[in-house]
Amino acid sequence: QVRLVESGGGLVQPGGSLRLSCVASGNIFRVNAMGWYRQAPGKERELVARISSDTSTNYSGSVKGRFTISRDNAKNTVYLQMNSLKPEDTAVYYCNADIMTYSGYTSTYWGQGTQVTVSS
Repeated sequence: QVRLVESGGGLVQPGGSLRLSCVASGNIFRVNAMGWYRQAPGKERELVARISSDTSTNYSGSVKGRFTISRDNAKNTVYLQMNSLKPEDTAVYYCNADIMTYSGYTSTYWGQGTQVTVSS
């Protein structure tokens, strides 16, 4: 059993910052790529940022230069530092990870989501 748990969401004013965290736990042999997605009301879930096991990154064009993804492999944790937040960043943010368990199988796992609201 593998579990991803996000934290760090909340209400912030435009221009403010938040830092999201996501910890993977359970029957983990190796964590490969990790990422953050978001889903705003009435919209499809979209990629925000992704980081591979060798720490190469890619970002959505709408967040590039404002958001930074990083990871701590020793803690099986991925972070998303969000700066210069805009109202259009309001969404539920989901953590995602490709994880190999001790059974030898690799699957994609999702967290339960954390709400980020940018409003004055």
